[in-house]
Amino acid sequence: MKAYIALIIGALSISTSAIFVKFTDAPSSVIAFYRLFFAVVFMTPLFAVRHVKETKLMNKKDWAFAVLSGALLAFHFILWFESLRYTSVASSVVLVTLQPIFAFVGGFFFFKEKITMSEWVSALLAILGSVVISWGDFRVSGEALYGDMLALIACAMVTGYWLVGQHLRKQFSLIAYTYIVYGIASIVLGGYVALFRYSFFSYDRDDWLYFILLAVIPTLFGHSLFNWAMKWVNAAMVSMAILLEPIGAIILAYIWLDEKVYLSQAIGSFFIIVGIGAYMFGKHVKRIKKNSCV
Repeated sequence: MKAYIALIIGALSISTSAIFVKFTDAPSSVIAFYRLFFAVVFMTPLFAVRHVKETKLMNKKDWAFAVLSGALLAFHFILWFESLRYTSVASSVVLVTLQPIFAFVGGFFFFKEKITMSEWVSALLAILGSVVISWGDFRVSGEALYGDMLALIACAMVTGYWLVGQHLRKQFSLIAYTYIVYGIASIVLGGYVALFRYSFFSYDRDDWLYFILLAVIPTLFGHSLFNWAMKWVNAAMVSMAILLEPIGAIILAYIWLDEKVYLSQAIGSFFIIVGIGAYMFGKHVKRIKKNSCV
């Protein structure tokens, strides 16, 4: 139950991400870099005092998974933030939250996780809710289509990050795992920024404020809570919880960006909540039956 509560809080926290990105004019890769860089800075004292010794327990395979996970997270942020330059918050967020499909397929092929028909139905119902939410806000121009494609690729990237990460998270503490992965991701993003010769420093005060807010709210209170919960749930469950993000993002976009809210979005929100609730309930019942058999 604590894991489920953490997933819900995490989903609400990451709902702020698209809004903060919209508020800054910095390049997408720079935003992504500082989001993770500041998260690593804030975590450094705790990691240095209590968790450095865990790195000695990591073998070559663990480090390979950590590097892959960090790289996938880095390019997820680059592609998703860039998609927000070309398409609406609703369109981009909904496409990124198609993660359950990728997670189900990836979990089946790489980890032999079996998905029941009821779980597929629950996931598709929640995804349908995401589509309904954004129906009135989808754009059909060529520019928006490019942004939508970037968001879809970003979706595949972040699903890979969760699938790879669930292997490491079950072996190491939250602080050790997230510090290493965020650190690797920030190094990748820093190299990307330097390669394309974007400025690291020529940004105004508001931009720096949003960089820090991105590090604290959607990263430390969003992604880190998801990673904490992954010790007890799999990547598919995390991906399902992330489907709550469009609801929060649409509300915040209405408040802060004056984006319109449609009746269809209320209906879609209902589908999402029902779908996620049914999925969580099904998982809970399956776990009870499994434990009773043991």
